[in-house]
Amino acid sequence: MRLAHPGHLADWRARLLEEAVPERILVVSAGTCGRASGAMPLIEALRTEIEARGLGERVGLRVTGCHGYCEAEPNLVVEPEGYFYGRLKPADAAEIVDRTGRQGRIIERLTYPVGPGGKPAPRLKDLPFYRKQVQRLTESHLAIDPERIEDYVSRGGYTALSKALFEMTGASVIEEIKASGLRGRGGAGFPTGLKWQMVRDASGRAKSVVGNADEGDPGAYMDRGLLEGNPHSILEGMIIGAYAVGASEGWIYVRAEYPLAVANIRRAVGQARAIGLLGENILGSEFGLDIRVVQGAGAFVSGEETALIASIEGRRPHPRPRPPYPAQSGLDGRPTVINNVETWANVAPIIDRGSGWFASVGAGKSRGTKIFSLVGRVRWTGLVEVPMGAPLRDILEDIGGGPLAGRTLKAVQTGGPSGGCLPASSFDVKVDYEDLARAGSIMGSGGLIVLDDRSCMVDVARYFIGFAAEESCGKCAPCRIGTRRLRDILDRIVEGRAEPEDLERLESLARTVRDASLCGLGRTSANPVLSTLRYFRAEYEAHIRDRRCPAGVCRALTSFSIAADRCTGCGLCRKACPVEAIAGRPKKAHAIDPERCVRCGACFDVCPPAVKAVRIGTTGRKKGSLRP
Repeated sequence: MRLAHPGHLADWRARLLEEAVPERILVVSAGTCGRASGAMPLIEALRTEIEARGLGERVGLRVTGCHGYCEAEPNLVVEPEGYFYGRLKPADAAEIVDRTGRQGRIIERLTYPVGPGGKPAPRLKDLPFYRKQVQRLTESHLAIDPERIEDYVSRGGYTALSKALFEMTGASVIEEIKASGLRGRGGAGFPTGLKWQMVRDASGRAKSVVGNADEGDPGAYMDRGLLEGNPHSILEGMIIGAYAVGASEGWIYVRAEYPLAVANIRRAVGQARAIGLLGENILGSEFGLDIRVVQGAGAFVSGEETALIASIEGRRPHPRPRPPYPAQSGLDGRPTVINNVETWANVAPIIDRGSGWFASVGAGKSRGTKIFSLVGRVRWTGLVEVPMGAPLRDILEDIGGGPLAGRTLKAVQTGGPSGGCLPASSFDVKVDYEDLARAGSIMGSGGLIVLDDRSCMVDVARYFIGFAAEESCGKCAPCRIGTRRLRDILDRIVEGRAEPEDLERLESLARTVRDASLCGLGRTSANPVLSTLRYFRAEYEAHIRDRRCPAGVCRALTSFSIAADRCTGCGLCRKACPVEAIAGRPKKAHAIDPERCVRCGACFDVCPPAVKAVRIGTTGRKKGSLRP
């Protein structure tokens, strides 16, 4: 089948909607997170049970990308009732098919416990994780098998492309994007319509569009979720964008570490090309475009747009000075639009539903929704989609469920290695570009790493600056040398070897790296250091002056002991100790052998909050002093 006219697309969609569907569909999340948790054996077990009972016409099985609730993988949703089962095993398949699939009865024991006392949530809509989300991009993941273009088309896929090609000019498409207020979701937040206008107005007939899916931030996987769950949404947006700016070629640059995402987007490109949605005369129009998929070079800096261009061209992914900007001279010297894939995924809904619909949510200059990856020390982790301008507290406490039992939230790292650490006192800040910048952090691509009272902020800064040092391309001295010197100072601090002057050196050097580095990645690499110095300076001073790590994380400065008057002899610490440094009889006070203790903190973490018998102390190293 080849779609040579917009009517062909409409007819195909009508036929798909008329197809018979089973009474119930078992929807299994099978993105990377689901597969890592055992989704594929569960899927095979469900298929086997459906076939064994002869229920193929009554019970369907839909394999999708991630629905967002990674904490409960592998999970399953029963349609149309919306029953939700989490953390399933293949052994559960027979009961699911029999009682849920055939009889339509809920299985109480498989409902996922949430809330105080572990109260179960029988349906997906009952999960607190979703209540404050506004899912515009990720909602469709529940209904789409990413391997089937038919699922995307049946939900209205490519109708926005048809509208753009036959009812709008390229200029009117750009005006609609401008009116929506869409800004780049890759981190910088540059107005998308303005970038497109620059490329459309640039001289030269040959132009390019690029989808950037090289997210290398630790803990971030928003782009992966879109590519694995709904790859055609990205393709449709790119084709519309190419039409708007007059581009004749497109590229999608994906991290090589995302094999499932690479496979899904390549399959989607092949499907679109086969039916006439890519190539010459798309849908019978005069417009043509082809898109190629490129696997990333494996470097964090490849996500910077000029480095990405170099990588596609076969060169080392080194950033170059700007101007000229890619919109003026990009891939092979062509004017080039480079947008993050989440930005591209927003394009078709804007054209289909209008700029007013998109801008109806958000705050200030930040409109629409944003996908975040919520990871770290909260009860419920996963991909979340919220309106721009939502309070950070809503994400951490309502969607994420707040801290783990016995812990308190201390900080959140936003924006990945280039972002900053915001303290609990800043949790009311709005997640938009301007408010986060004023607070000392950035939006970035959307990573949120949550830290609690067992996190050492000096060690956190050390980790992120170490990551930046290892990933520096080395082209400019401030980043190449400066990040390594920052890491050296932080090493001295966490090891108890620092002097008071090191704190001044650290701050001064961090500002130099920020101000003098060549590219945006180098200039933002010092943000974790500067933000932790701004909000958690007392922790730095405790490490240097008192030779003490308040969180009990830095081993060179920490010791653990058990208060005999509080220990109940439960034995949890003894069982958790990896080196058998804890001894004691049941219901009797235990003790730690300081000579054998490796100061890992496992005993502290498992000691019941109501008991708090394990105490954090110092190693007794000589104290220093800080100048006032």
